[in-house]
Amino acid sequence: MKNILKKFYGSANEDCKKSILNLTEKNPDAKILDCGCWTGEFTKQVAEEIGTENVFGIEIDKKAKNKAEEKGIKILGSDLNKKWNFEDNSIDVITANQVIEHLYDTDNFVKEIHRILKPNGYAIISTNNLSSWHNFIPLLLGYQPFPSDVSGYSHVGKLFALSKNWHGSLAHLRIFSFYALKGIFKKYGFRIEKQVGIGYYPLPKYLDKLFTFIDPWHSVYQTIKVRKLE
Repeated sequence: MKNILKKFYGSANEDCKKSILNLTEKNPDAKILDCGCWTGEFTKQVAEEIGTENVFGIEIDKKAKNKAEEKGIKILGSDLNKKWNFEDNSIDVITANQVIEHLYDTDNFVKEIHRILKPNGYAIISTNNLSSWHNFIPLLLGYQPFPSDVSGYSHVGKLFALSKNWHGSLAHLRIFSFYALKGIFKKYGFRIEKQVGIGYYPLPKYLDKLFTFIDPWHSVYQTIKVRKLE
């Protein structure tokens, strides 16, 4: 079971990126911001999908930040838990792939997205799903759900690890259920346009699309597209 889940884990991560790309809209004039852009490879994919060269990022890791800047991404800030270095109503599109779960101030994160998005701008956020079926088994046995960390440096308390050990700030601090992710964005004035499930452990990949369509609430990951009201 451990090896099967690890195999699906990597595959589902790639599908999260595809789900973000599929929800973008063509706009060569768009200014986009990727939150937690890392070294910028996926950020550039998003920019190419949208058709724009106006690309910004926020990244906490200095080495990754430097590599992203080498790709032409303008990095303005490093801490998503604080006020971001952007003017009000200045960005058309915001993306964040597997980032919100690492933040201790998710309210600030959502409020800052709302503040800097232009009216009718949109954000696409992808993250773990606490209500995934594969989290029920460890809970029943008294273990931590797979994506939920209590240590910044190890996977202590888990049945087994699906990824390498974290290093401090990389721990998962807030894990959202399907309805919680939608709820926090609705709370701060967004319209929910789309919410999709990705991956369906422990079923094989060829059954993913069918079961995430039938039952997205228990998928492994979730991606949400929200729009700032005019």
